[in-house]
Amino acid sequence: MKKRIAIFASGSGSNAQKLMEHFKRNADAEVVLILTNNPQAYVLQRADNFEVPSHIFSRHEFYETDGVIRLLKNLQVDLIVLAGFLWLVPQSLLKAFPNKIINLHPALLPKYGGKGMYGDNVHRKVLEDKEEESGITIHFVNENFDEGEIIHQSKFKIEPGDTLEIVKFKGQQLEHNHFPKVVEALLKKMKS
Repeated sequence: MKKRIAIFASGSGSNAQKLMEHFKRNADAEVVLILTNNPQAYVLQRADNFEVPSHIFSRHEFYETDGVIRLLKNLQVDLIVLAGFLWLVPQSLLKAFPNKIINLHPALLPKYGGKGMYGDNVHRKVLEDKEEESGITIHFVNENFDEGEIIHQSKFKIEPGDTLEIVKFKGQQLEHNHFPKVVEALLKKMKS
């Protein structure tokens, strides 16, 4: 039986798209649901393009009901992937899916993690601090922002003169190249 992936995203969803592309013709796994807290998120269009069902939820539904958990359980989801999802995952969801929720962070954790550290905020800070390298971290999710066990890191060099756009592009290249492969490797290791 194919492993089943659910993706949470709050925005554009370029990484969600890379995952849907990667698993579209995969014999071992498939993306079965896209979830978002943002009714305007472009990720909903991407889900439509791949004929993957989507679910929009409110803060109330996510934090004060078990609606999202029931939906994920009904779909028999094996792995939850956060791809540009900005809310802290509630304890109830962590308990329902222990060691089955992962996140992609656009920096080399433990540096540049925590509340408010996402997207351009991360890249700006990396540039301000004159770092010589940055990268991506794929990690398990726990009750704190960006503190779960690290699964994978990849780095890129920051050249003198690199702008925010260039740093962001270098990071996205790593995300798009590594994220689907790391997710697939992780699914292979999971017991049925």
